[in-house]
Amino acid sequence: MPHRIYLLFNPVAGRGQIVNSLADIIEVFTAAGYETVTRSTMGRGAAELLAKNFDSGECDYFVCSGGDGTLDEAVSGLMQRPDDAGTVTLGYIPAGSTNDFAASLGIPTDMVKAAETVVNGKNFRCDVGRFNGSEYFVYVAAFGMFTEISYSTPQDQKNLLGHSAYILQAIRELMQVDRIRTHHIRVQADDGIYEDDYAVGMITNSRSVGGIEGITGRHVDLSDGLFEVTLIRMPRNPVELNAEVQKLLASDLHNEYMDHFKTAKLTVDSTEPIRWTRDGEFGGEHSHVELEDLKRALQIRVPGTVPRK
Repeated sequence: MPHRIYLLFNPVAGRGQIVNSLADIIEVFTAAGYETVTRSTMGRGAAELLAKNFDSGECDYFVCSGGDGTLDEAVSGLMQRPDDAGTVTLGYIPAGSTNDFAASLGIPTDMVKAAETVVNGKNFRCDVGRFNGSEYFVYVAAFGMFTEISYSTPQDQKNLLGHSAYILQAIRELMQVDRIRTHHIRVQADDGIYEDDYAVGMITNSRSVGGIEGITGRHVDLSDGLFEVTLIRMPRNPVELNAEVQKLLASDLHNEYMDHFKTAKLTVDSTEPIRWTRDGEFGGEHSHVELEDLKRALQIRVPGTVPRK
């Protein structure tokens, strides 16, 4: 059987870069001795369905190209495969506006170089998050202030402005800080219970969120079976807001404004349903959430070395 790559791409991710780079990507695969089967996503859920049902016996690598949402769908589909979820090797060609997970793994943002990583790189096993038993996320599940930006920012602004579109949306939210609500949250983690009124909660397996490095903590290991969890209290005034932002940017997460810890499992209970996001996509409204880190569940192609901090 010939060597084959299954390439799934999202034609509208980022600024539609994949459309202009598709021929170059296929040329990289062809030069390395692979036939390429290409499929374009045709709406929300298509990547998940395809990843769940494609014939893994007919290809060497399953490659997806798109933003974090496309990657989330592809991984969710792979995790639902009944027999070979942990044996399929994923390649990723980032084409979104932020590409947090790719940055954490050192996967190039240049699409041709990312394609070269697929054929010339190495396999790396990383963690995957499971959400309420049947849904998955690659690098972040979150609630509260700013967490809706990724899916509330209009796609045409993302395509036109790229990462700047998220910054503009964040500024809009800051200017309406009086409308931001806190939620009374009770978190049961491996090391105990955390309970308070929180404005933001982030459960992560990434070295950046929203394109900002360091806000998930120091010494992040993507394959240790542990989430990095950050719970942030609502600032009472602009001075406290500035202090919180500065501490986040400096990776100083153990302070009077926030709780930060590592855990393999946690439950999050709120007094009322709150809106969640998973890998930048709307994750529903929930008053009870169970999260589990599936240690080294995903096999993905990365460059020769994986950066560690």
